Amino acid sequence: MTALIELRSLRKVFGQRAAVESLDLVVPRGEIFGLLGHNGAGKSTTIGMMLGQVWPTSGEARVCGHDVTRERGMALARVGAIFETPVFYDYLSGYRNLEVLAQFSAPVSRARLLEVVEWVGLTGREKSKVKTYSHGMRTRLALAQALLPNPELLILDEPSDGLDPEGIHEMRATIQRLNRDLGLTILFSSHLLNEVEQLCTRIAVLQGGRKVFEGTIADAKRTQPRVRLRVNNFDQATRLLVERKLIDSAQDGAFVIPANGVGTDELVRALVENKFSVFEIAPEEETLEAFYLSLVHGAPVSDPARTLTAPPRVGSETGAP
Repeated sequence: MTALIELRSLRKVFGQRAAVESLDLVVPRGEIFGLLGHNGAGKSTTIGMMLGQVWPTSGEARVCGHDVTRERGMALARVGAIFETPVFYDYLSGYRNLEVLAQFSAPVSRARLLEVVEWVGLTGREKSKVKTYSHGMRTRLALAQALLPNPELLILDEPSDGLDPEGIHEMRATIQRLNRDLGLTILFSSHLLNEVEQLCTRIAVLQGGRKVFEGTIADAKRTQPRVRLRVNNFDQATRLLVERKLIDSAQDGAFVIPANGVGTDELVRALVENKFSVFEIAPEEETLEAFYLSLVHGAPVSDPARTLTAPPRVGSETGAP
C-alpha cells in the first residue's frame, strides 16, 4: 500500500534541546492515523516538518512521495491542514474568507467552494460574518479551507481542541465521513484519547521527542489488565500470590498483575484457602488511556515483549511553530 507520509530518522534541534529525535514513521494511504503525546512531546514540531514550516536538522520527511524540504510545492499540492489556531478575517463572511484564502494557493470554482461548505456543515451560515461564528463553526471553516485544494491527505493538529461535547461528536463524524466517502488519508494529533480510540486504526505515541510506540489500537489494548484487589491484608496476600507464582507484581497497594494465563478465580481460591478475606476482585477494563498513561508516566506494561522505556519528560516545544 502506498505511503502518503514517510519520516526517516527525522530530527529537529532547537538550541541545545532535541524536540524530535530519530523519528521513523509511515502512514499508508487510506488510514486515519493518530499522533499522541503530551504537550512538549514533539507532535507540533513533527507536523511542522511535514508541512515545510519547520526545517529539519537532519533526516527526511516525504509527503505524497516527495521530499518536503526539496520539493515542497509538489509534496503539499494535495495536502490540506489545520495547524495551530486558524486565523480569519472576522469582518468578512465565511464564504468570502474561503474565496480570499484560496487565492494564496490556487483559485477554486464557486461550485467547489459550496461543496466544501456543505461537507463541513456550514450551509446556510456561509454568508454570515465570521465574527458571529461560534468556536465550533470557526473550526468547521478551517476544515473547509483545508479541503479547498481537493486534498488526498489531511493533517489536523488538535482539531477538536476547545470544542464542546456536541462539537467533538460532529468533528468525529466529519473525519469519519471524509475518510469513508472521499477516501482521504487523515493524520491527526489529539490529547482526547477517547476520540483517537474511536477514530484510528493505528497510532504512534511520542514522548520526549522520541517514538515510544507505533501500532494498531488493538495492539495498544492487548496488555494484560491489572486486577483491583481488596483483602484484609494486601501486603501479606500479594506476597503469598507472588510466592505461588500466581501474580507478577502488585501496584499502588490496590492492584495486582496476574501471571500469564491466571484467572481471578485462581487468585480467589488461593487467598480463601489461606484464610484471607476477599472483599473485591475485578479486572480493570483495557483502554487506550490506561496504555498511554503507562507509557508516558513510565508505569510497567505487563507484557515484557512489548515493554517500552519512556524517556524523561521535557518542557513545552519552545521554538516550535
